[in-house]
Amino acid sequence: MCRPAVFAVLTAFLACVAGRNQQLNYRPIIGVLAQENLPGDQFAPAPSYIAACYVKYLEGAGARVVPIRINRTEEEYTKIFSSINGLLLPGGDVDIERSQFTQAARIFYDLALKANDAGDFFPIWGTCQGFQQLTVLTAKKNLLTLTDTKSVALPLDFTSAANSSRLFQSFPKDLMQSLCNENITSNFHSWSLSMKNYSQNYKLRKFYRILSTNTDGKREFISTMEAKHYPFYAVQWHPEKSPFEWIDKPGMIHTTSAVRASFYTASFFVSEAMKSKHQFSSSAEEERALIYNFSPVYRGIHAVFVQNYYFN
Repeated sequence: MCRPAVFAVLTAFLACVAGRNQQLNYRPIIGVLAQENLPGDQFAPAPSYIAACYVKYLEGAGARVVPIRINRTEEEYTKIFSSINGLLLPGGDVDIERSQFTQAARIFYDLALKANDAGDFFPIWGTCQGFQQLTVLTAKKNLLTLTDTKSVALPLDFTSAANSSRLFQSFPKDLMQSLCNENITSNFHSWSLSMKNYSQNYKLRKFYRILSTNTDGKREFISTMEAKHYPFYAVQWHPEKSPFEWIDKPGMIHTTSAVRASFYTASFFVSEAMKSKHQFSSSAEEERALIYNFSPVYRGIHAVFVQNYYFN
């Protein structure tokens, strides 16, 4: 065989191998971690919950959801980890150092680090409390600072890293302009990671790239970040609220730009989950695990969450 022919065959073979390696999983399943009920929720029918907005947020971008219940064994969590294609750590109000939510999050975080180090792709997304939880897991200490950000919508102050980031690089330019210029990111948190504390902590600086910041008028805090070498992403704001939550409070934004930002963040994370090859051992086991086996409870239009899933 002549050299050009050999080269052509080799090129075709390598392209075929590359294509197989890049095949995506178009049936991604993402785990959403449950947490202890909100303080003072006397009408909860079970001790833990997942807000339905997070489930809808992922389903709207093409994923299915498995609820990950708290107070399970490490063996059970390891089995779930090997079956799902990503993890979402939601917002809420628990102790992010000692809660059952934290204990489970730490197990999944450690499993994800080991898996990704071994070439087994597994993404994590943290929203609000989930953002804060990731900072504690990475720094191995709580470096959060009180900020006046309990119920306010803000534009993002993008850093120079945003445009080349994995998260934002495929966002439409007009949406990036909206995120930068309009008050469309909903903030409902009292604690934040300040730029000062991030800058003074080597573990956080080494691990995360800062994509946007905000300020409460006194303190500059991080609002969006992604890990430098892992598919881990975190937002201090709430992209899932704009399409799915309707409590009448300052900071709740339902504009077209806000809803688009919700879809593009969810779509990005689901596209990351499509790179994971994890799967359940059988279709029957997969069906038993899906959140379709549970019914959301309507809490009312004025509740913190319109609908919740509850778990024992």
